[in-house]
Amino acid sequence: GLLSVIQRLKGSPEQELRIVLLGLDNAGKTTLLKRLASEEVSTITPTQGFNIKSVHSHGFKLNVWDIGGQRSIRPYWRKYLGSTDLLIYVIDSADQKRFEETGQELAELTEEESLTGVPLLVFANKQDLVTAAPAADIAEGLSLHTYRDREWQIQACSALSGEGVQDGMNWISSQIMNRKK
Repeated sequence: GLLSVIQRLKGSPEQELRIVLLGLDNAGKTTLLKRLASEEVSTITPTQGFNIKSVHSHGFKLNVWDIGGQRSIRPYWRKYLGSTDLLIYVIDSADQKRFEETGQELAELTEEESLTGVPLLVFANKQDLVTAAPAADIAEGLSLHTYRDREWQIQACSALSGEGVQDGMNWISSQIMNRKK
């Protein structure tokens, strides 16, 4: 009817996507979310519960759910996974003592039925620190190459400086475009 004519004249409506942002506490999830939203990243406090921000990128409205990563909150992650279009998992690349723990959490997440086939972007964060492991080593340690049921990408980044973040967003955009075809 009239609405579809108006939408065609105006251009297609902005598509909304639901993105869930997870990772262990202190991985840099909230800093990354603030960086994506072009907000100040100098003062970040640990997330108690969750944050939601709408970020506009490549003509899409991305509703990003940043959920706390403290051990006591992780059992509740599953409650937020329904209708997820893309999963972003953030790893503190400099905290090598927690690689096994973060790998276990990611493996459990990717087995969730509600995330079957959902693309996965792993941000290997804190690459600005000298103790940071390279993204390729993290990908190998997480056995990402064994994930056959979904598209995945690992992206080295520093949420603090912003380096590598846009590359990850470009990958997200390519996933969205591929799904539209």
